[in-house]
Amino acid sequence: MKLEELKGRIPQKLFSVLKKEGIDTLRPAQEKAVRKGLLEGKNLLVCTPTASGKTLIAELAGVSSILKREGKCVYIVPLKALASEKFKDFKRKYSSLLRIALSIGDLDSAEPHLIDYDFIIVTSEKLDSLIRHHSPWLRDVKVVIIDEIHLLDDASRGPTLEILITTLRHLLKNLQVIGLSATIGNPEELAEWLNANLIIDNWRPVKLHQGVYFDGKVEFI
Repeated sequence: MKLEELKGRIPQKLFSVLKKEGIDTLRPAQEKAVRKGLLEGKNLLVCTPTASGKTLIAELAGVSSILKREGKCVYIVPLKALASEKFKDFKRKYSSLLRIALSIGDLDSAEPHLIDYDFIIVTSEKLDSLIRHHSPWLRDVKVVIIDEIHLLDDASRGPTLEILITTLRHLLKNLQVIGLSATIGNPEELAEWLNANLIIDNWRPVKLHQGVYFDGKVEFI
């Protein structure tokens, strides 16, 4: 699918940024996501290899929602380092269009200033704290992106993430949830729980070769 086919379906300002980034053609998973309701507010579970374009799927939904004045976007990541990396990347691309915030600090603060921001990047622990503090801006969230959603199966982080998703879906009736992962053992089951359309694709930018290393040599399978 050519990016030009999204003209008129996404805000012109977002289209211009993507063109400036050199994006002319959508990758397979991105095209599948568009065809399965990404731009119509459908919940999606995206299970594709690393570097296959999952982040752009999230951006198309979140940035479109903000520019259309439908609501804020919250991007949940498991680690502070990853949150900082995403913040820098999104600021580089979208600082002229959006007010982007990074919230990974004090777990005992409601951070009322976040009401002035459109795109908010958080760790799951921080978002859990914000919900417990009844942050009023949460009612304005339209899109929630959960990066590394397979961590639902993690003994330490999984329970918090599961409660977060359940609480947000209860509080926000028109919420669009987008889960991203390269490794999900039970994608069909998880998609059903999320009431989401499932996107599975094996395309990757660099072909993966399997081999066995022994005695200084690699024998490819």
